Amino acid sequence: MTNPTRAVEEFRLPDLGEGLTEADWVHWVVAVGDRVELNQVIGEVETAKATVELPSPYGGTVEELLVEPGQTVPVGAPLLRIATEDGPAEPAGDSDGPSRPSVLVGYGPGDAPQSRRATRRISADAGRARDGDPPPARPDAKPGARKLAALLEVDLDTVTGTGRGGVITRDDVRRTAGHGDEPTAGHGEGPTAERPHSPAPEASPERTTRIPVGGVRKRTAEAVSRSAFTAPHASVFLTCDATATVDLVSTLRASPAFEGVRPTALSIVTRALLHAIADEPSLNAHWDDDTGEIVLHHDVHLGIATATSDGLKVPVVREAQRLSLPRLARSIAEVADRARTGRSTPSELTGSTVSVTNVGVFGVDGGTPILNPGESAILAVGAISDRPWVVDGALAIRKVVTLSLSFDHRLVDGEQAGRALATIGAFLGDPVPMLLADT
Repeated sequence: MTNPTRAVEEFRLPDLGEGLTEADWVHWVVAVGDRVELNQVIGEVETAKATVELPSPYGGTVEELLVEPGQTVPVGAPLLRIATEDGPAEPAGDSDGPSRPSVLVGYGPGDAPQSRRATRRISADAGRARDGDPPPARPDAKPGARKLAALLEVDLDTVTGTGRGGVITRDDVRRTAGHGDEPTAGHGEGPTAERPHSPAPEASPERTTRIPVGGVRKRTAEAVSRSAFTAPHASVFLTCDATATVDLVSTLRASPAFEGVRPTALSIVTRALLHAIADEPSLNAHWDDDTGEIVLHHDVHLGIATATSDGLKVPVVREAQRLSLPRLARSIAEVADRARTGRSTPSELTGSTVSVTNVGVFGVDGGTPILNPGESAILAVGAISDRPWVVDGALAIRKVVTLSLSFDHRLVDGEQAGRALATIGAFLGDPVPMLLADT
């Protein structure tokens, strides 16, 4: 009888399919000695765009973990070694040999596990289960919260999550960290205690917290710095009457065509932006540094700037110009929700050609957003609020909004940007005829 031979397979960080050369390792969900199955999730990695789970391309026993949480790992670097029971034996750590083919994140040679969350918990506690001990429940926390908890030395088991479904967020970690014992007045030597030999009280040390920057925050900083110092930014502003848009949104919410969809003013604004791009295509373009050419995009891949607990993300609605208003509203809501809950894949967070940011959701009237690298325009939408407005020569209270359009002056002139913003403002002032013209 032939005994199976023991091989040691080395799994390297794969090409994530988004043009990145490195990623931050968030945490392991397996330990040395754990048995893993093919395509079982072994850990999470954070890229510039998203946090994704890595499935194992091998089945076997974990021999060695080669990276630590928080470590920046180049693509192609070894992550762990797994002992399998087939094929010729190979020495562990032979990094001089050819790299094994890497699999795309989220995919492997077979089907993925049915429940990724269940897989994480089962694999993390496999060792305890073998010893007969009941596996403890692992706190459900966002990757950014885990990093901050490690930095502030906060035990996640002591943190109450306030995120969706009880997920622990970074704010929850900060709140827990702030519950530590603080010195109180009147205990020990205070500033009023007698110090005959001290002519002046000693200065208190500065209270600071240093937070390592990585993942989404690090890449966002790099992207906005690159954009701000390479593309000559300019902005135009317009304050307009959006009463008709607000009234239309109320009407659409009662329409059967929008059943299961909650249309918002942002849905109408994005449709207005698409309308403006049809007249001013330079807003949907990029500057090719290598050739010195302007590249016009025929499809509008609309980026929706979304604030998440891990930082700013820009999920993309593909070919937005082809979508009806109900489908556009549904797509915006879906991609934003996936980004906020950390379910976006890297491909869903790349490739936008023009973007919109809704700063009004924070009660802000306007701003001058920085362009996404590779885009020629970004539209900022301020808060819609009641303001005095002149209508037919008489003063009235209307729903008013301020719009700002930032643009790359290499591709877009002030005249083009001004016309585009005026088109958007006219659309919001009387949206029904323009929407009917699109059908």
